[in-house]
Amino acid sequence: MSEQPLAQGPVSSGGGTLKRRGATVVVGAVLVILLTVLVGRAPVPYVLLEPGPTYNTLGQDDQQHDIIVIDGAPTSNSAGQLRFLTVGVVSQLTLLDAVRGWLAGDDAVVPRELIFPADQSEEQVNQQNAEAFQTSLSDAQLAALNQLGYVPLVAIKEVNPDSPNASLIKAGDVITAVNGTPVDGDANKLLEAIRAQPVGSTLTFAITRDGAPQTVQVVTYDSGGDGVPRVGFTPEVRSSAPFTITFSIEGIGGPSAGMMLALGILDKLDPVDLTGGRIIAGTGTINPRGDVGPIGGLPQKMVAAKAVGATIFLTPKANCAEAVANAKPDLMLVQVSTLSEALDALATIRDGGTPTLCTG
Repeated sequence: MSEQPLAQGPVSSGGGTLKRRGATVVVGAVLVILLTVLVGRAPVPYVLLEPGPTYNTLGQDDQQHDIIVIDGAPTSNSAGQLRFLTVGVVSQLTLLDAVRGWLAGDDAVVPRELIFPADQSEEQVNQQNAEAFQTSLSDAQLAALNQLGYVPLVAIKEVNPDSPNASLIKAGDVITAVNGTPVDGDANKLLEAIRAQPVGSTLTFAITRDGAPQTVQVVTYDSGGDGVPRVGFTPEVRSSAPFTITFSIEGIGGPSAGMMLALGILDKLDPVDLTGGRIIAGTGTINPRGDVGPIGGLPQKMVAAKAVGATIFLTPKANCAEAVANAKPDLMLVQVSTLSEALDALATIRDGGTPTLCTG
């Protein structure tokens, strides 16, 4: 009987200790949770790349406007689709966002400076991407029309009113040669010919004005104070085709839709259905000569292609290794490096053959 109080004493004292320890654990857990939430909400120097919207170049935009509009030439309809792909960029990430992105199979988390360089604002990068898309529209048009045999022309877009040649040249003049050397519809050739002679030189421009060929004598001058000879006009490259092509698509950035837009133009102008009734997706830059170049965000674009039911993916040759590494079931990766190769590949597929495929 004398041992009972001794047993009760330690038990009572230990219960108070457990209570205090329990409270400490709860408080600590709450602090950990709060700290985790605060850290999780902290911004991180990364951006998220995710599959973006896709657009059928043979179809319509969200406002039910044809994406490609051709005026002055007969067009045809196709049973299939030619889709270009986009990548969505989430520019403001928290740590929790980044972790979710790393865990998600379809997204990519990359350092912010890869998309938004440190010396440029987000607005500047977005503006550059918008301008790149507009350039891709022009290049896609020229590439498609070159494929059809309509040669490009270098014309004067506007004349500097302060130029000593302002009374000799005018907007709309098509320049065909400089000092007897053809410019072949290449604005770079034109600039090289102008800069081949020192400031103050007289050049003979062969031009076509209002459909009539003629020559004019112009003099080069130093308008920028940098010693570079100029004539005083802004050139533009246009097609010799007797019809016009316009695009209704807006709000897209970057040049990677070029190849698919060029194919869309050709499909509309060609009575043959280039798609063969299939949903064909693809990506790649293009220049007026029809060369197809590499792009970014390929894994996300392949996910987007599968999501819209594409079975063919036209892939720039330089992106083929990346495409194979991210291959999707039942999505044929077709290797292309030019617009002509893309057309040949589509013809082979329509005929039941196997085109050149990407390899690792």
